[in-house]
Amino acid sequence: MTDQATLAAKTCVPCKGGVPRLDPDQARDLIGGVEGWELNDDATRISRTFKFKDFAEAQAFASRVGELAEAQFHHPEITFGWGYCRVEFQTRKIRGLHENDFIMAAKMNGLVGRRDTGS
Repeated sequence: MTDQATLAAKTCVPCKGGVPRLDPDQARDLIGGVEGWELNDDATRISRTFKFKDFAEAQAFASRVGELAEAQFHHPEITFGWGYCRVEFQTRKIRGLHENDFIMAAKMNGLVGRRDTGS
């Protein structure tokens, strides 16, 4: 099993398509390395709902998620509201999961608890 620190240290490699998606066994192995994330039934998506004390914290987290996703060129579906932010990954070009999805999940976990510095 690949651990969260190993995954978080990696950089996403843009997927051009034409590569196989992870099979369910590979996805189950990688999901164990990203605390709090869930694998959907057909092993084609991962998601996590992060909890916050209010709307402002959820919104700030969603913004940090977006900034990191843009920097890594790997973009999730983000839904947020009062006290929560749900993040979901799937590599659209292959209609399934790629290691990049798990790299990003590990990086998202690293954002939890970080404060906005205004920069």
